Amino acid sequence: MDIPVPKNVLLVDDHKPFRDSLAKILEGKGLRVFSANDGEEALDTLRKEEIHLVLTDLKMPRMDGVELLKVAKTIRPEVEVILITGYGTVDTAVTAMKDGAYDYIQKPFKPQEILKLVRKAIEKQSLVLENRILQERIKDFQKVEKIVGRSPAMRRVLEIVAQVAPSLATILIQGESGTGKEVIAQAIHDLSPRVNKPFIKVSCAALPETLLEAELFGYERGAFTGAIARKEGRFELADGGTLFLDEIGEVSPTVQVKLLRVLQVGEFERLGGTKTIRAEVRLVTATNMNLLEAVERKAFREDLFSRLNVITLTLPPLREREGDIPLLAHHFLEIFKKKNNKEVKGFTQEALEVMLRYSWPRNVRQLENAIERAVVLTRGEMIAPEDLPPEILKALEMPTAQEAALMDEKTISISLGTPLEAIERRVIEETLRHSRGDKNVASKILGISARTIYRKIEEEKKEGEKENKTSDKMSN
Repeated sequence: MDIPVPKNVLLVDDHKPFRDSLAKILEGKGLRVFSANDGEEALDTLRKEEIHLVLTDLKMPRMDGVELLKVAKTIRPEVEVILITGYGTVDTAVTAMKDGAYDYIQKPFKPQEILKLVRKAIEKQSLVLENRILQERIKDFQKVEKIVGRSPAMRRVLEIVAQVAPSLATILIQGESGTGKEVIAQAIHDLSPRVNKPFIKVSCAALPETLLEAELFGYERGAFTGAIARKEGRFELADGGTLFLDEIGEVSPTVQVKLLRVLQVGEFERLGGTKTIRAEVRLVTATNMNLLEAVERKAFREDLFSRLNVITLTLPPLREREGDIPLLAHHFLEIFKKKNNKEVKGFTQEALEVMLRYSWPRNVRQLENAIERAVVLTRGEMIAPEDLPPEILKALEMPTAQEAALMDEKTISISLGTPLEAIERRVIEETLRHSRGDKNVASKILGISARTIYRKIEEEKKEGEKENKTSDKMSN
């Protein structure tokens, strides 16, 4: 039976012939075996070597297998331990599994039985190690400049980036404008083994076809009017590093053909040149259009799309990352208050509520611009709703279709002579019930601020507590 990946195994048994025989079986499957005569010797090895699996006899002098298990887990919490038991010690081994033993095997056993158990323990250990490395990479990723996000949607993106960054695979980043595709591309490079090599960026939509071709592949002197000297292209400049092509969907059919050749054979020629040039480049591309639809319209080559679409990352729009809005807002606040030398402490609760309710059609870039504007224009220590761009406040004044339906859909009856405070309380309660407790929706329906609703609820709560105390005194 094949062991998935060679690992370090510590074999602990005071019976040398048995230990040597088992070590030979394990080494025959690609495992590196360390041997120890007893528990004390085993602990010395655990402190010195990176051991992934311990196979230990249960009954040994000086320190038995159960005690060794407990100390081993203290030294290396992730290590897996399999106990080897004899007749009459099975119950002890079963109990030891509650202390963290992976499993046990009873003597005598066949080679295939121990190998099967070892393979399963190694597979579990591999998953544990892989998960630990992945989590470390995610932490590193979140330390990269400009990466802000803890929402489930962004965490899924970060997990994929952490997995693919060390590879050589071509990556296509999709997402609406302003979602941060360039930031993600930079992070992929920064977390890859190419971090000390060039990261070259090209905006394909910003250049006409002839200039884009010259930028990507370079040109020789005299290749066209104005080419007074030879110029290296972006592929040459990115050799050994990463080339990021933004708005790849805007590339012309002619340039698409040349890109396909570079991806297939890694070769190209400068404009006006005959020398074949090789460049080893990791390509990351981005687009805000649906390339698959472009392929169906014959606007984008299917073979090039297949080459670019090895791994696809789709960035969520900001409206699907509600939990990240306050984080991003504070992140941009720190940047722009330093840049503009202003003492701004933060946001009022009302300003945060406004930002959370807005849909941000232009995504993170729009939020960044809004915070910069607010920092520049605010006259107070806290950014208030009126410091935000007018289009945001205006959009929030208009009810959504769902909110408009709620406004038209429900009426309540109130008897003549009902006190004004009771009418107000009844209207707020019914509106909240109808909006399923959404205070922001209720505030729009009633034409008051969400803060007013919060205040009315708190006042009613205090009044209720006061009445309860009065009732308790009277009953006593």
